Amino acid sequence: MEEIKVFCPATIANVSCGFDVLGLALDSVGDQMTVRKTSDKGIHITKIMGQKLPLETENNVAGVAGLALLEKSDYDGGFEIEIDKRIKPGSGIGSSAASSTGAVWAMNELLGKPFSKLELVEFAMQGEKLASDVAHADNVAPAIYGGFTLVRSYEPLDIIPIPTPSELYATVIHPQIEIKTSDSRKILKTTISMQQGIQQWGNLGGLVAGLFQNDYDLIGRSLHDYIVEPIRSILIPAFDDIKANALKAGALGSGISGSGPSIFALSKGEETAKKVAESMKNTYQNIGVDFDIHISKVNSQGVKKIA
Repeated sequence: MEEIKVFCPATIANVSCGFDVLGLALDSVGDQMTVRKTSDKGIHITKIMGQKLPLETENNVAGVAGLALLEKSDYDGGFEIEIDKRIKPGSGIGSSAASSTGAVWAMNELLGKPFSKLELVEFAMQGEKLASDVAHADNVAPAIYGGFTLVRSYEPLDIIPIPTPSELYATVIHPQIEIKTSDSRKILKTTISMQQGIQQWGNLGGLVAGLFQNDYDLIGRSLHDYIVEPIRSILIPAFDDIKANALKAGALGSGISGSGPSIFALSKGEETAKKVAESMKNTYQNIGVDFDIHISKVNSQGVKKIA
């Protein structure tokens, strides 16, 4: 195989209570990438459609992640990459992660899968480091593994796949503003109180338990963030109204997707997810905020071949 086309899923990171350690992959929104082998060494990004992003390898997250893989490979040639960018940068649903993971997953396929999923996450994290100054894995891990993932440890890297209840749906609304992850991280506090920690650990444990047990009520009770959301939510228009109205429409819980400005809600069943979407739409339409909205099942596969 000399060429491959892949779907690179959008992702929701943090999922309220799991800052930098928890994430999930979406099924209905993502980028597409075409990657092919070339005799020219290195990574060459030949085309980007949909968004204005740098073609220079060292300035593009896909290029940087690809170089990290290539450095560990015994492959003598290089790769060309075309990106159909359908996730807007700064949207809070893993735009940089989609490019990073798509590149390394596709390259690994073309090389005969010499690298494990864990190694692919490590390569993709270098793209995240370029995008946000921090090599975090909460977006790239679910994009590679699919479903929900927990980053149990960063040193050494330890990724735990978590099962997804079959009726779980995500609704994500993206107000048309951009919040850079690097800027959003700068406003966070570097210390928390013992009380905040206890509340957060309890919710993270509860959410993971709820996912394993298919306990939708427990999932809903656990979707609370006492550390990051109170700070980041001030950057997002009508955040409290969006969240309150989503809960009234039947959502299990709601919160900031990644670093924002997107807001996610989890629901049991597609019908409820659609009602939640209508409540979110109405909130922003009433105050004149433009938005994109997505309804999606959780993507159990992650990056996948489409041609």
